[in-house]
Order: sequence, then structure tokens, then C-alpha cells
Amino acid sequence: MKKILTSLALIACAVTMMAQQPVITFEKTEHDFGKINEADGRVSTIFTFKNEGNMPLVLSNVRASCGCTTPKWTREPVEPGQSGEITVTYNPNGRPGRFQKTITVTSNATEATKKLFIKGEVIPKPAKPVDNYPVKMGELSLKGKSMQFGQTKLGADAISREIEYANKTDHEITVDLALPNKDLYIDGQVTLKTLKPNETGKILVVLSTKDHAIYGPVHSAVYVVVNGKSVISDEYRIDINGEVIEDFGKMSVEDLQQAPICMLSEKADFGVIDAGKVVKKTLNIQNLGSNPLIIRRVYSASDDVKVIAPTAAIKDGKKAAIKVEIKAIKEGKPLEPGEYKRDIQVITNDPKAPRRIVTIHFVVK
Repeated sequence: MKKILTSLALIACAVTMMAQQPVITFEKTEHDFGKINEADGRVSTIFTFKNEGNMPLVLSNVRASCGCTTPKWTREPVEPGQSGEITVTYNPNGRPGRFQKTITVTSNATEATKKLFIKGEVIPKPAKPVDNYPVKMGELSLKGKSMQFGQTKLGADAISREIEYANKTDHEITVDLALPNKDLYIDGQVTLKTLKPNETGKILVVLSTKDHAIYGPVHSAVYVVVNGKSVISDEYRIDINGEVIEDFGKMSVEDLQQAPICMLSEKADFGVIDAGKVVKKTLNIQNLGSNPLIIRRVYSASDDVKVIAPTAAIKDGKKAAIKVEIKAIKEGKPLEPGEYKRDIQVITNDPKAPRRIVTIHFVVK
């Protein structure tokens, strides 16, 4: 009987303690801002709460689900029967579209955690002409920093690409172009060298293969000169990419029948290489056609692989060797042990397969 009485006393004590806790109630737990304009800036709403318990209510923390939402709340204890406020502010800048955010309220109330919600839709602000230039090069703003020329046939008319730039500063600036790579098939200029605030211009780059033959990948660059300061660095570089292909469209049926045929393995295993060493290997290439096979170009995009093609044409049925030099070194340091794969391109006058890719595999130990 004594144990039963003790248990009943403990339960009664617990019930009494619970009855003496603060109780938090909200007039609303969700607010819909509806459609708001990004240009109008921050919007706020107030969540009012009341302490319906019989002990002081203290909010220990109010936390939003992301940094775009900022809560402010009543810090002092809220006495029984009294009310407090949580002001929630949402920043729509740079956040167009629908949104829904959660605010978590932690307190000493019987329900220690409560969740509030805000939602709405941000209407993006109209873009100004000078806002569409995300790339920064010093004081100059550009729409991009690369030009893609795609495929162009050798000897075809020159093709051009352009990038717009703008002066988003409050003072005059100058713009020019530098071509330090000295690629004769690349030329460029700017349309406006002196820009007043909010003025725009264009960088024009021309790729021409009529007078300067190049086969295969085109990887070049021009550099933007701002306020007379020429800086050869990644920040001021505009990358130029494309591919020049030989035009076989004018070949007759007889020419195609007598054309060279390039025989070259698609894979080459160069075995184990010691870290920090330079190894020289060869790739065999054979002509299975009738007319001489001419290697137009061999190309490696990797700094640790160098390729040299034979200069003489390969007669029908004959073989030749492409020299491959592998440096198990990167930035002056030995390559890390492991397996490596590198692709090289071999471009020939074989009309059916003018570009062949060989994957070189080697292991560094």
C-alpha cells in the first residue's frame, strides 16, 4: 500500500509540475507573402504568440532554415497571460521564383519546439543592359570569356565570333586586345577602345585557314588589355577553341578508291614507368591504301606526353613510327604512383578516318 501511495504521489507531483509549465500558442504558424518583387527588397511578417501557462515563458532560440531568412524575437521572459512577437524577414535579392522557409522556435514551454513557415513567389527584377555581363576583367565586365568556333573546313572563308563587354563603373575606361600566342590563323580587335560609364562594345576574333593551314584541334587565346595594362594571366584570357578539318568533298570516286588508309591501333600499353623519369616509346602507323599517307598533325593535350610524327609520307603498304615521350613528372615533381591514361590525336589525309585517337596507358611506380 505504501508503494502505491508513493507512486501516486510522484504522479501527482509530475502532473503538478507540468501544470506549472509555460504553454506557447501562436495566432498563426504560416504566412504567405504571395507575389513579391525582387526589386522592392526585404519583406517581413510578425508571428504573435501567447503564454497560456502559469510560469514565465522564455524563447531560448529561433532559427531559420537558411541565411536568406532573419528572425528577431522577444528576448525577455513572457509572463503567464502575456504575449510576445517573432518578426521574420525574408531577403528576395537574387532569389527569383517560389520559396518556402521554416523557422524553428525553441523554448521552455510544454511543447519545447514549434515550427513556423513562410512562403511566396519572388518576381525577378527587370535586367538592365549592363547587368548581363557576369565576367570581370579588372574594371571591365564581359558576357563570357571563351569562344567556340566548332568545326571549320581547311581553306574555307574566315569565320568570326564575338563577346560583348561593358563599362559598369562610374568613370571612363579603355579596352584593347593582345595576341601574344602569335597564331597566324587568329586575329582580333575591339569595336570601342574608350568606354564611358554604361557604354558597351564587342571583342571580335577571326579564325582563317585560307593562308595558314592548321589541322585538328584549335586551342588558342587572346588577352584583354584594360586601361593600358597588359596582363597575360587567366583572369584576362579569352579561350578560343575549335577544330579544322580537311575538305574531302571534292574527291572523285577514283580518288577515293586510291586514297590512303591509315592503320593505327586505338590503344597502346606502355607498361611501368618510374616516377620522375622520362621514357621514349613509339607507335607504329601503316598505310594500307594506294596513295601516300600524309600525317598532317599529331597532338597531345597533356603536358606529360609529347608526340612527334614522321615528316615523310608513308607509301602504300609501308609502316612508320610516331615518337612518344612520356614524362612521369608534373610541375617539376614526380607523378604520384598509379595508373594513367592519355589520349593523342593523329590527323592524316585518310578521307574515311582523318582523325584517329590513340589512348596511351601506363603505370607509374
